[in-house]
Amino acid sequence: MSCTDKKHDLRATLVSATGIGLMALLTGCSDSPRVPVAGSAASSASANASNSAQEPGPARPQPPASGPKTGAALPAPKPPRTHDELRLQAAHRLIAANPQHSYTGTVPEILLAIPVLEVNLNRDGSIKSIVVLRRPSQELGTVKLAIDALHRAAPYGDLSRLPGPWKFTETFLFNDERRFKPRSLD
Repeated sequence: MSCTDKKHDLRATLVSATGIGLMALLTGCSDSPRVPVAGSAASSASANASNSAQEPGPARPQPPASGPKTGAALPAPKPPRTHDELRLQAAHRLIAANPQHSYTGTVPEILLAIPVLEVNLNRDGSIKSIVVLRRPSQELGTVKLAIDALHRAAPYGDLSRLPGPWKFTETFLFNDERRFKPRSLD
């Protein structure tokens, strides 16, 4: 590989990483309840191609629950002023912390599974407990995927100024690729 090719590859990698970081930053800072649809058809086509290469079935390797697969830490959450703001901030953090396991586009008409979880939080925004309110009759593994995603997105901000109880409910809309979209963003 020539020196020029190496510079081109490095430049393309830096541009791509900068764009992804900027999108994550803007999504996390938005007061809007809507999440923009994924950038381009090329990016969603490459995401679909990488997902179709995986074998279907319940036994899929999961990333560690310590943080996003990219190794980048999530920005510190701002203290929510209302319970609705807490729920929306949590949904945005779920997407940012789980880019390989989530989607932001249109929800398909037929979903693979729809688990519903209630997340009880401590004063500092860490997870106190998670209660499964609705367990899908098929694809039971999606409940664990949703719980792991919630842990990767924690903490959810300083809740000391918010009246208790400190909890929110999230519905996870799983598509056929076992990727979820929080119902709060739909």
